[in-house]
Amino acid sequence: MPKPTTLRQKLGMRAKGPRYFSADQAARLFSPTLRTRDRNLRDLDTDLAQLARYGLPAWRSEQDVAAALQLDLKALRHLSVHSARDRVLHYVTFALPKRRGGERLIMAPKKRLKAVQRALNTLLVSKLPTSSYAHGFRRQRSVRTNAQPHVGKQVVLRMDLRDFFPSIHFGRVRGLLVSLGYAYPVATVLATLMTEAPRQPVRVGEQTFYPPAGSRSCPQGAPTSPGLSNAVAMKLDHRLAGLARKRGFDYTRYADDLTFSGDDLAAAHALRLAASRVIEEEGFEVNAGKTLVMRASGRQQVTGVIVNRTLGLSRSERRTLRAALYREAQLRASGNADAGLLARLRGKLAYVSMLNPEQAARLRASSAKQ
Repeated sequence: MPKPTTLRQKLGMRAKGPRYFSADQAARLFSPTLRTRDRNLRDLDTDLAQLARYGLPAWRSEQDVAAALQLDLKALRHLSVHSARDRVLHYVTFALPKRRGGERLIMAPKKRLKAVQRALNTLLVSKLPTSSYAHGFRRQRSVRTNAQPHVGKQVVLRMDLRDFFPSIHFGRVRGLLVSLGYAYPVATVLATLMTEAPRQPVRVGEQTFYPPAGSRSCPQGAPTSPGLSNAVAMKLDHRLAGLARKRGFDYTRYADDLTFSGDDLAAAHALRLAASRVIEEEGFEVNAGKTLVMRASGRQQVTGVIVNRTLGLSRSERRTLRAALYREAQLRASGNADAGLLARLRGKLAYVSMLNPEQAARLRASSAKQ
């Protein structure tokens, strides 16, 4: 946590007594965006030493944030305000169908906010501390690195976090930034820029307002959400990895997919119960319908990758791909090449090659023989 130096102490003010603000300062400090009952938190100063330890930008005020993002203060506040009577939407919301039914709500930031979030992703979010157990949304990490520790195990336990991004709410993001050394006003502005609430249009006379219909959280669709989720989940990762290690299991996480693997079936069931308690204590929720214990006698699959004996595709997937490669070769030989099909198959082969180069080589060889 930052050192308990407050703005009062820094300015040589008494611990108690009146504090005076300009009209602009008061309007901003007591606005819905920055309002808080915790006076000590509100007055907490920037901890430059803490920020330096993590290699984070030394932003001490809203003005510093605006300058780093190449915005004027008015534009920054326009993008980082939480209003119950908002007249402008900064996001486009739409639903995408899930493979197993239902819909996933996507909130895509509009052009200006998206540019700001991309800059924040580079300047700040990419530098936030994350655990070595997180494999999603990270450079040099992939579904392959996430699945590799679980190859050849007798038991694979798979768990899923329900509503992962919505559970990374505004308070958690702001709290993370304060703990890393940012002053309350700066942490609040940054958290507001990177979170949003679902909104419902309401017509009042000739005007339309967009009041929040829920709490602010990391939108699924914002460039900053993946990195923030890994940073917020760091403590969860370390606690779950510790539980797994005590029982002789390995642990990895890819976004909301949690995977444990070992050789003791009884230990796997005990681990599931203990992990569920830790997940709830850390502010997440288990999606019980997706919890699965996979034994070596059946298919063991981690983030779409088979891990029974070696990484790669299942036999049925390889047969399907081999047949598609054969059909594409026949079309090409008859002069009816399908450029779209060829591109898709090359992409699929590149994916297989990333997982298991030997499987990819055999697929290419068998399709050439046919």
